[in-house]
Amino acid sequence: MAVNEAEVPARKRRFSGLVKGMRGSFGSGRLIALLVLVALVALRVVDPVPLQMLRVKTFDIYQRIKPREITERPVTIVDLDDKSLREIGQWPWPRTTVAALVDRLTAMGALVIGFDVVFAEPDRLSPSTIAQTLPGLDSAVRQHLGAMPSNDQVLANSIAQSRVVLGMSARTSKGEQDNSSAPVSSVAVIGPDPNPWLNRYADVLRNIDVLDQAAAGRGLFNIAGELDGIVRRVPMLALAGDTRYLSLSAEMLRVATQTPTVAVRTAEQDGVEKLAIRRLLIKTDAQAQTWVYFSRYDREKYVSALDVLNGTVPADKIANHLILLGTSAVGLLDIKSSPLDSFLPGVEVHANILENIIQQTQLNRPRDAVGKELVLTALAGLAMIILVPLAGARLTVVILAVFILGTLGVSWWYFAHELTLYDPVYPVLTAVMLYMYLTYSNYAREEAQKRQVRDAFSRYMSPALVERLAEDPSRLKLGGEMRDMTLLFCDVRGFTTISEQFSDNPEGLTRLINRFLTPMTNVILDRRGTIDKYMGDCIMAFWNAPLDDAEHASNACRSALAMVDCMKEVNVELKAEADAKGNRYFPLNVGIGLNSGNVCVGNMGSDQRFDYSVLGDSVNLASRLEGQSKTYGVTVVIGEATCHEAPDFAVLELDLIKVKGKTLPVRIFTLLGDATMAASEAFVALRKAHEQMLEAYRAQQWDRSEQAKVTCQQLAVAAGLSLEGLYHLYDERLAAYRAAPPGEDWDGVFTATSK
Repeated sequence: MAVNEAEVPARKRRFSGLVKGMRGSFGSGRLIALLVLVALVALRVVDPVPLQMLRVKTFDIYQRIKPREITERPVTIVDLDDKSLREIGQWPWPRTTVAALVDRLTAMGALVIGFDVVFAEPDRLSPSTIAQTLPGLDSAVRQHLGAMPSNDQVLANSIAQSRVVLGMSARTSKGEQDNSSAPVSSVAVIGPDPNPWLNRYADVLRNIDVLDQAAAGRGLFNIAGELDGIVRRVPMLALAGDTRYLSLSAEMLRVATQTPTVAVRTAEQDGVEKLAIRRLLIKTDAQAQTWVYFSRYDREKYVSALDVLNGTVPADKIANHLILLGTSAVGLLDIKSSPLDSFLPGVEVHANILENIIQQTQLNRPRDAVGKELVLTALAGLAMIILVPLAGARLTVVILAVFILGTLGVSWWYFAHELTLYDPVYPVLTAVMLYMYLTYSNYAREEAQKRQVRDAFSRYMSPALVERLAEDPSRLKLGGEMRDMTLLFCDVRGFTTISEQFSDNPEGLTRLINRFLTPMTNVILDRRGTIDKYMGDCIMAFWNAPLDDAEHASNACRSALAMVDCMKEVNVELKAEADAKGNRYFPLNVGIGLNSGNVCVGNMGSDQRFDYSVLGDSVNLASRLEGQSKTYGVTVVIGEATCHEAPDFAVLELDLIKVKGKTLPVRIFTLLGDATMAASEAFVALRKAHEQMLEAYRAQQWDRSEQAKVTCQQLAVAAGLSLEGLYHLYDERLAAYRAAPPGEDWDGVFTATSK
């Protein structure tokens, strides 16, 4: 039997790629996912602006879904509205008018009056100012006007008789005012210096001295939107130059509670933690900013300044209320944006802050929120890295959906019930991104494995089986396993003699072999077989690997019978071609050996070169049985195990034989036909006579065995079977044993001397 392993190296290289792919591809994908997770966690630590915006936009959605409920109105806004401006005139009004407004509010029982405006310059309508600037006045009139109190003094007197907090504006550049002697509210720091953490400004624009000295308090009314212009956080304490200033709302609460000093608690690594004004706690972030929980626009908290001056405002809207004097007039340019409203008077932001603090409805972003979110992000990412390969994409997407809903649900619950802000988006995005990457990575890996499987097996298995294996490469156990399999060896008889005739025509020999191998291969592949290898004129194939085949013995027998029929057709074609060309006809006759048994199947070879093949005694026996087909004059020889596992076929026992290289005898059979033949009367009669022949032969009853043999020859012809070679063999044995009996201890075993 000639050996040609030209295709083996290429096939081994394909398997090498397959193994490396299955070992390394997913591992590298998981490693990359882990690196991506580390990068995502690091990105969250850096916290770039887009992530900040994504986070606060989520909190905006929460506020829009569940804005703060209005249960009571402790704050009233005295609005310098369009109606007041039309009646009294454009702002700024004469200070006497403002004084009248303060007097009216004080008389109505206002708790504190806060100004969301600043009086940075003297009133130009004061009598003394008019006396100095208006030309042509009578000296007596000028003297009289000069003796009158200034409008600023009138307002200062009204402020002094009330509890008024004047507004100030922090500035990014140094102004001309001298603020060195300006009164500042007392702030007591409990902990490290908060200045490095505070919002820093160059200076403040404050009220003129006469008003500043008369006021009970002063506070910054600066409100700055974030990068998208939306107001979410407002500083309760800020640094201008080297001086700390309270916000307008914090100062109003200090005055309202008659607290001399506001306590500011700080921490070494966390900046400002909170402000305390008696029993009122103001929760802040490290920069002393408070998150504002907005209510929907509430017109009921507004009263017109004109109505206050005219005495038409109900007293219960002013008495014991915190009063904010500001404007909703668009022309005065104090319009802000909130999570709920694109156009909101700035004064209402202060009102919401005051109500948050008084009613303890402040939003809180815990100091450990970032740490918890990072832990959740890392755990979510690790869960995806672990679950996607283990549970698969479909089950993992269900787990991912539960995680997303759970994370969003917990975050929402904390907002709705605890007024606490936890970011659900980044952990969810991390999990989704890693899920998508790992799913894609697994998909790419699986597709690569499928391509490798198709490449490795497409020429050795049928397309349908290759696709089944490609859809589930896990069925391919490359490490080796023990399986009950059926092995087939098929060889061209007398191939050496045939090849000698083509010594000067190697291409012709190649074409001849291909004419044999191609149809034989198709027969095997069509019946769920796997081609192990081609060795010159020999085909080695097996069944029940890499895919399970419960009928592997039967499929192998069907293949063997089909190969016999196919060779008849091939020989007809070869003869016709030879006759047409006037060439010599070389018929191709084959011998086939089948055996079933437990064998090891998997990668065979070295680390550099290996093959998906089989090893075991059953494999060797199948090869020996193929060789014995010539000895017994039959085409197909099968082992006893194959005969038992495929009981429906037409078989005749050949012998009890010790094949070369074996010490124990095996019972061998010839495969002659399918179940239809096995059930035919002619074959049933032949099998009975054949069994009688063997029984007499093993009992050393040579004459009875001879008679049964003759009957068998006749019945074989009647059944359409060519068994002359087999019965001629027994003719020779019977003659030999008559001449030299084997002895009484003979067990009927024939010892083969050739493969």
